[in-house]
Amino acid sequence: QVQLVESGGGLVQAGDSLRLSCAASGRTISAYTMGWFRQAPGKERQFVAAISWRGGITRYANSVNDRFTISRDNAKNTVYLQMNSLKPEDAAVYYCTAREGSGTYSGGDEYDYWGQGTQVTVSS
Repeated sequence: QVQLVESGGGLVQAGDSLRLSCAASGRTISAYTMGWFRQAPGKERQFVAAISWRGGITRYANSVNDRFTISRDNAKNTVYLQMNSLKPEDAAVYYCTAREGSGTYSGGDEYDYWGQGTQVTVSS
């Protein structure tokens, strides 16, 4: 079992930056693909970004490409999501996810473990 705890969310203004962190416990994540999803009120869950187990391959949703960066520190068992140039439409609860094995998956049902989420609010 992998436990995931997100942190770093908050209230920011449009154009600001935030860095989300996802601390994993229970198992080392070095053998896991890690991802970030988000869900805004009344909307479906949306893929944001994923990173392969060694960090060599990343994948982003078109809506965040060039603004968000996913990274990982396997030694710290932590994954990050650096979010720059935030827009009001980025406001959502952001969830960290994990899936054992390689690859960068964009489907929520392809991930086995989920955190509780961290709220990101962006004011215009």
